[in-house]
Amino acid sequence: MIYRIFTEKKHNVSAARIRSEIKNLLGIHAEDVKEILRYDVEGLSEKEFEQAIPNVFSEPPVDYVYREQLPDLPNYRVFAIAFLDGQYDQRADSAAQCVQLLTQKAKPIVKCARIIAVKGVSEDQMIAIKKYLINPVEAEEVGLEKPASLARVTLDTVPVGIVDGFTEMSDEEVGAYHASIGFAMTADDLRFVRDYYKNEKRNPTETELKVIDTYWSDHCRHTTFTAELKDVTIDSENPNVKAAYALYQKLFAELNGARKDKYPCLMDIGTIAAKKMKKEGRLNDLDLSDEINACSIEVEIEVDGEKVPYLVMFKNETHNHPTEIEPFGGAATCLGGAIRDPLSGRTYVYQAMRITGASDPNEKLADTLPGKLPQRVITRTAAAGFSSYGNQIGLATGIVDEVYHPGYKAKRLETGYVVGAAPKSHVYREKPKAGDVVVLLGGETGRDGCGGATGSSKAHTAKSVELCGAEVQKGNPLTERKLQRLFMNAEVTRMIKKCNDFGAGGVSVAIGELADGLLIDLDKVPKKYEGLSGTELAISESQERMAVVIAKEDVEKFVALSEKENLQATVVATVTEQRRMKMLFKGDVIVDISRDFLDTNGVKQSVSAHVQEKNVTFFDDKQVSFASGVKSALSHLNVCSKKGLSERFDSTIGARSVFMPFGGKHQLTPVTAMAAKIPVKGETDAATVSTWGYSPDLMSESPFLGAIYSVVCSVAKQVAAGCDKDRVRLTFQEFFMKLGRDAKRWGVPLSALLGALSAQIGLGLAAIGGKDSMSGSFEQIDVPPTLISFALAPAAASKLITNVADKAGRKLYLLPMKKDASHMPDFDYLNDLYAKVYKMIDGGNVAFATVVEKGGVAAAVVKSCLGNGLGFTFATDNLFAERYGDVIVAVDDESVLC
Repeated sequence: MIYRIFTEKKHNVSAARIRSEIKNLLGIHAEDVKEILRYDVEGLSEKEFEQAIPNVFSEPPVDYVYREQLPDLPNYRVFAIAFLDGQYDQRADSAAQCVQLLTQKAKPIVKCARIIAVKGVSEDQMIAIKKYLINPVEAEEVGLEKPASLARVTLDTVPVGIVDGFTEMSDEEVGAYHASIGFAMTADDLRFVRDYYKNEKRNPTETELKVIDTYWSDHCRHTTFTAELKDVTIDSENPNVKAAYALYQKLFAELNGARKDKYPCLMDIGTIAAKKMKKEGRLNDLDLSDEINACSIEVEIEVDGEKVPYLVMFKNETHNHPTEIEPFGGAATCLGGAIRDPLSGRTYVYQAMRITGASDPNEKLADTLPGKLPQRVITRTAAAGFSSYGNQIGLATGIVDEVYHPGYKAKRLETGYVVGAAPKSHVYREKPKAGDVVVLLGGETGRDGCGGATGSSKAHTAKSVELCGAEVQKGNPLTERKLQRLFMNAEVTRMIKKCNDFGAGGVSVAIGELADGLLIDLDKVPKKYEGLSGTELAISESQERMAVVIAKEDVEKFVALSEKENLQATVVATVTEQRRMKMLFKGDVIVDISRDFLDTNGVKQSVSAHVQEKNVTFFDDKQVSFASGVKSALSHLNVCSKKGLSERFDSTIGARSVFMPFGGKHQLTPVTAMAAKIPVKGETDAATVSTWGYSPDLMSESPFLGAIYSVVCSVAKQVAAGCDKDRVRLTFQEFFMKLGRDAKRWGVPLSALLGALSAQIGLGLAAIGGKDSMSGSFEQIDVPPTLISFALAPAAASKLITNVADKAGRKLYLLPMKKDASHMPDFDYLNDLYAKVYKMIDGGNVAFATVVEKGGVAAAVVKSCLGNGLGFTFATDNLFAERYGDVIVAVDDESVLC
């Protein structure tokens, strides 16, 4: 029997918000708006259902409850919204779990819907309201009648198809087939696949082609970044660009020598500084292993007076593609995916940062591009998704900021950065050997997320919102929280030889990367529902799952410990001697691919790049009056306070945060660095400090200089917080337009990476990780060149300082960097300056310090003063010029500056 109830908040904030939005954005003045939740429940007795109403489905003091029927709503237009079948509904799932706890019986089926009732609108206005409230990627309008059953209709499993005649196709026929299917890999890749199967003397299965397409996607294998740069020309008024490319050529010859498997590419430019410094012995803290899911360093910290080796891992992750089309789920899984990377390294994630990019969220709804969601909807809903996930999983978010640029209308930038740590003794690693087993741990698999890896590798078109729904899934923070708890148990982690999180590519990538030889039984993969095909089971990106390799004799113990955390652990694969990845489905081998072939990552692309860089005017002084200059600077979207955005996020979870997101007694000064104590069992003063740097405006004018100042700003903020520059480690987030075969477009990321390389070598620091996203195009619009530099350093919490002006009477001193005529920093001078500032702060001679960014000196000083309501008298001019990375310090004894 199905029971139905409706609940409505007595003080309905959500309904009031909807009414306000349709008034302000749609221009529709509704007399009233109601939002009512509908629950349909199957699998309970009447007594059990009655018991659940006040304990699970409603809160009697704050909710109205209606049985079976909605209340009388005369003159209201009413419709219902529910998640698409297959999308994760956390409200319904949580309710079902709570009822199960209440009854101690089998979990019932719960379906949830939102009832929207609007009074005083026409039918045409109602159509506009529905269009605004329903994102077709995630939800749909559903009927008001009660269904006969809530059980999901099981679809017949699609039989595995052989692509008959594939190996006999001509090059032209392969090209036509490539276009008809919509592969993410190139037509040349598909011809390479055809030739492989010719050698295998058989035609591929449809599943094999999908698995290969996923495995070789730009998202999983960075195929754009690994394309060979055959012909590079530098056309620049800034001589430092040519010097940077000459530096790269010198490093390439020095480090790669005569190796035939190495060639110039964007990936090599991005990683060569780390190779150089590792060779020189300047990265002795680097933790190296076959698991490369996150940046990892080893630090020795003091816990209760004893020195203990710890691993600190940090990672940046983007979910630009899914967040653009389904903001809540995309942003939520951005954080979930970022967490899973250091979590797969067996560390506990304790702090996060969120840096996003959007077009102007204040634009009129009428200016929304066809095939796009409104910028305000994307921005607000994405913030809700990220904060919901972080707040539920229990993760402190120390910095929340958003940069604005018209180019982000092409595709949103959604970036999450996280930090985790664990005692080194908890992490055990061993190369998998034949006979070991792969355990799938955590959530179940569904159709949601099929094609996410390949989808995120494609530029968007006006049809993307309609066609990409299956590629986005909502994460389950409660399950990932259980994974975190399980991995805090050293008895568990010491059984794990190798671990990989489930993200892009699903089983095919998460399990496929664990060993050279694998036999995967897809029938054993836990499912959300029956009827999934072998292809869907192989590539679904359903979140909150881990694949771990353990010895066969440890399975029983591992499963038992997992069940204690209410986690499902299932053996789904075996490590084999043969270097092939095989997948079984319904007893048939539907995937059987050579490891050597998979590891080719397809046809090596060769491209030309033409760098065009002009001298910039970005740093020129703005000759304006003080009053108008301050007003203009502080009102700019990239300078103004984002406190309302930040307040959606909890920065105090875990009681480890050293800085609040906004400082001072009025909590109005945005921090330039986030810091948190490393989680230990005992007392410690050890902390990690994280910062970021990026200006979309500067990078749009000069990707080369913009990348340099991204790095410089991230490092300057570390130094201004009290960190030793030489202990800073970097990780980059790149996001560029779709490049195609246009040499000038290839020149944009090349120029940016050459700038980042110059900064790394100049500062003597290295990026030990990074993430690239190369699909930032929509029709004729491109995202601004984006290279965000994230920086992390270990430090003593008691030695750190903030950027908050603490009392009147202090003198502030600007410590500008030296630059050449093309605005290139003098890195020798900068290194000496950073060493001096660190020494001053370490000696207790600096009250507070800050870093100049957008808005110039004036904006930096005003922001520092806002927290404690202080004013400032300037003794200098040139207050509004862009001076990225300059440091301002407050000292009582100016002799320390000498």
